[in-house]
Amino acid sequence: MDALLKGLPLDYLAACDFAKTGKTWQVVLPVKSLLEAAKRLLAADYFIEDVCAVDCAEGFVVTYHFAHFDKPGRTALRVLAPHDAPVVPSIANLFHGAQWHERETRDFHGVEFEGNPNPVPLLMDPDMADCFPLRKEPKSRAKMRDILEAGQVVHCAPGFDLMTPDAPAPAAAPAGDKAPA
Repeated sequence: MDALLKGLPLDYLAACDFAKTGKTWQVVLPVKSLLEAAKRLLAADYFIEDVCAVDCAEGFVVTYHFAHFDKPGRTALRVLAPHDAPVVPSIANLFHGAQWHERETRDFHGVEFEGNPNPVPLLMDPDMADCFPLRKEPKSRAKMRDILEAGQVVHCAPGFDLMTPDAPAPAAAPAGDKAPA
């Protein structure tokens, strides 16, 4: 995967334990890299399995699962869409099967897929266009790093800390232990 995405701006690339996560690679990339990454996977004969989202503290983590018929390498491409403007480019013109999944993700989370050729609601009543049942209240949103398995890091862009654990709090001194005066 590292070679396939070489030269493309990435935030995070990790090898995953397939037995534990069901995928071989996890890639977090800036929204601007999504279409090029999808084109490269298509050229390498990957197919789209699904598109979904998770409402996290940092925004909507939109995940695209890809696999290959002839070789192992199930891959999750992830982009982060902010809560205040959850818009990502559609990949439906590259992977036609993505259209349905993008529409479903829009119905349940409110993530817009710019360029989707058929953006009408798929499962929700069109009269409920602003009702997104899988959006969470801000206080109920977990951090991205607490939901997603980090994997074995191959690349992490400078300043990208959404997948690294929080630093542990310093241990408090046991009661009764006082520093000498």
